[in-house]
Amino acid sequence: MLARVAELHALREQVLRGPSEQATQAQKAKGKLTARERIELLLDDGSFHEVESLRRHRATGFGLEAKKPYTDGVITGWGTVEGRTVFVYAHDFRIFGGALGEAHATKIHKIMDMALAAGSPLVSLNDGAGARIQEGVSALAGYGGIFQRNTKASGVIPQISVMLGPCAGGAAYSPALTDFVFMVRETSQMFITGPDVVKAVTGEEITQNGLGGADVHAEASGVCHFAYDDEETCIADVRHLLSLLPPNNRENPPSVFCDDPADRLTESLLTLVPEDGNRPYDMAKVIEEIVDDGDYLEVHERWARNLICALARLDGHVVGIVANQPQSLAGVLDIHASEKGARFVQMCDAFNIPIVTLLDVPGFLPGVDQEHGGIIRHGAKLLYAYCNATVPRISLILRKAYGGAYIVMDSQSIGADLTYAWPTNEIAVMGAEGAANVIFRRQIAEADDPEAMRARKVKEYKAELMHPYYAAERGLVDEVIDPARTRQVLIASLAMLHAKHAELPHRKHGNPPQ
Repeated sequence: MLARVAELHALREQVLRGPSEQATQAQKAKGKLTARERIELLLDDGSFHEVESLRRHRATGFGLEAKKPYTDGVITGWGTVEGRTVFVYAHDFRIFGGALGEAHATKIHKIMDMALAAGSPLVSLNDGAGARIQEGVSALAGYGGIFQRNTKASGVIPQISVMLGPCAGGAAYSPALTDFVFMVRETSQMFITGPDVVKAVTGEEITQNGLGGADVHAEASGVCHFAYDDEETCIADVRHLLSLLPPNNRENPPSVFCDDPADRLTESLLTLVPEDGNRPYDMAKVIEEIVDDGDYLEVHERWARNLICALARLDGHVVGIVANQPQSLAGVLDIHASEKGARFVQMCDAFNIPIVTLLDVPGFLPGVDQEHGGIIRHGAKLLYAYCNATVPRISLILRKAYGGAYIVMDSQSIGADLTYAWPTNEIAVMGAEGAANVIFRRQIAEADDPEAMRARKVKEYKAELMHPYYAAERGLVDEVIDPARTRQVLIASLAMLHAKHAELPHRKHGNPPQ
């Protein structure tokens, strides 16, 4: 028995060392950590339990029969993050370039099934060259099994994809199916067809990073939710995100002790937000003032900046915040902002995270490009997401809330549980100037002094239909509150709504606008 155990330990040491020192040095030369180093950063010290570390492929042909490394290029298992179980798989680029073969895929399938059965989050550390060409269609079928499981687990357990190397072709669809995508600049890329194919087909010349690097997907495509300069910071934020999410859709997010008083006044908001609706300000500073210790995690920070989506805590409880950003495009809703908000609202609803919506929106962005690009269809995505959400929902109107954008941003008419407003609120079909130009067009045109008449009619319209208490008088706003009490009111309201239970009609699934 002792000899057998010694043999086991020697074999285990071989697995932990990896294929060769040369392969490890090649990985380090690219500025990348090894798969096991990444797992160590992600999980609590000493908590990792590996599954199928001795697995090897059974493929033959093209020289594969002579190369059968242990793990087959992917490390799978489970551990803990802040004491809570998390499942993980990590491509090992040192083995077959992290390419996926049949055995490799089977290991991933197993750990995905285990995560779903256990009701725990799944994190993939991606650093692979796509399908293993030598194994042909078996490798492609392996990806199909991953996609099917991603979809089955969607909205049931949190799925996080961390891109730490190349991800090309069909392999890019698995991250796109997950809840969050993290990327590292310079070392990670995602694209369906690489630069060589692009050049051959279109004649365009572009680098890998220019085509599918972290900044491209964080700013232009919206594929990437978080982008970082190094792996260590990236993985640290994965841990932080996991601390804000529940293990599955049957549980609530973890709450923590909060020493930021629930009754703290937010008096700085009185001067932070200008009364003049045409003057911009930074909505991020409003969020900082309201949430616990000013700490929040913004999702898609660099994409569709006219809308902020963030996870934070109020009195120790996790909330999702959706807010217009007046510093970018005056806070209007456009195609990208609508998509961004819709996905975030759906994620919050799936994982029992209450939603707080902060409104300062002048409307939808006008323009031919927006209309031809499908702003109706994309705006409807955000509308559908809010209408479908059953978690506690509170909206707060800071200043402007005009037209269809007011309705879409979780107005009371589409199901917000509570709607508050500051005394600077303006809720209307459109701004007073535009409304006066339409309603009093003839009177203004026939006046001896059109500009004076226009100014008088604008003032008249504001006094009649846009005063701060107009919506409250009609029950469309539950209460007009002092901005200094914003944090108090939100925390008290969320505490009241904590046990909210709402059910949607029985159906296989909805058919949201695409």
